[in-house]
Amino acid sequence: MDKSVILDPIHGYIEFDKMKRSLFDTPQMQRLRRIKQLGFSNLVYPGANHTRFEHSMGAMHLASLFSKFQKENPSSVSAVTDDGALDEIVVAALLHDIGHGPFSHATEKLIEQYTRKSHDDVRQILSETEVGDVLQEYGFLPSRIAKHIAGKTPVSQILSSEIDVDKMDYLARDMHYTGVTSGSVDYMRLLNHMEYFENKLVLDAGGIRAAEGLLVSRTWMNGSVYYHHVSRIAETMSSRACAYLLENKIIRPQTFAQLDDIGLTSIMREDEGFAGEIAKRLDDRNLYKRALYEGLNTVGNSVFEYRSNIGRIEKEIAEAARVDPENVIIDIPSKPEMAEMKALVMDGGMKKLTDASLFVRDLEHVQVNNWRMGVFSPKEHLEAVSKAAADYFQIETKPKTKQFTLTDILKKETE
Repeated sequence: MDKSVILDPIHGYIEFDKMKRSLFDTPQMQRLRRIKQLGFSNLVYPGANHTRFEHSMGAMHLASLFSKFQKENPSSVSAVTDDGALDEIVVAALLHDIGHGPFSHATEKLIEQYTRKSHDDVRQILSETEVGDVLQEYGFLPSRIAKHIAGKTPVSQILSSEIDVDKMDYLARDMHYTGVTSGSVDYMRLLNHMEYFENKLVLDAGGIRAAEGLLVSRTWMNGSVYYHHVSRIAETMSSRACAYLLENKIIRPQTFAQLDDIGLTSIMREDEGFAGEIAKRLDDRNLYKRALYEGLNTVGNSVFEYRSNIGRIEKEIAEAARVDPENVIIDIPSKPEMAEMKALVMDGGMKKLTDASLFVRDLEHVQVNNWRMGVFSPKEHLEAVSKAAADYFQIETKPKTKQFTLTDILKKETE
């Protein structure tokens, strides 16, 4: 028998054949065992140590289920989803993260900046490594798989679109390992109610409630995990340390992109300058603190204009605070939006999910409220940096609220 199974805590037993086992065993896939799915979120949620490897298996499993449902429903199979394309998308789902750098999204922007390649541009990896050899041995064209991963084919929407197997797996997996259980990801219902219509992947009316559940999960995870201030601080510190390594030519961009978490951490620890200091802080969880931490209602939409000049702004704030530039780091996330809300639904005609569900429409306000920009600094410089940052961004500082202990309260009541 050519089939084997792996026990996964999210999906139960995942079945795979000899070809997929050969892909698992390539160095490029094994590297994903050493890249955490959630970067530094384990500094907040100790259980969040799951990896890109297991997520890739999960995405492959869900793509296999989708392929099975499509093949069992001949009326839905078209030029977009012929058997060959469906088999390819399962393989693409397994390989879709092999282009990720160390600590996942913490290094993503730097890798794009220095290599001019995004994490889903995997053409070179598929054509020049053992992965490509396995694909060709089993009759798959590496160039076709690379196009699916890059989202350049109609069938690839099940892997990369508003609601896809990638999101379904990472939301369910991230909730499991962090322990955040609000919302649900009913991927079986979603997959059963998705099909291609005029080359577009759409959800029928029977899947709307499941889509709402997925969006609740995403909204909750954004606020509780993905944008938790400790995770953002640690990721921003790591990113600045990596920028230092690249700017000072301590590491080459191509080498940097191919590292895993262990390799990058070792290089940072060995550095005798800024990167080494950050590595020590991350090891000891001695993180920078929030000098300024404000939402959109305070800073306004004009804050997004600063995103292209963060380095210059950090230096100006440091100069005003009379501290070294390394003691100021700024995090301005992109505009708050969830692509899932733009998913297409067939419900008495084609419409966006926001038009098919008033509940989803209301969630748009929640994601805006979850958004925060931060200016971070070591504890010893917090007061000076806080004042300089507030002045720079023209934010009125709030008076500090006096904190009372239980003893203080009881003493006051007896007076």
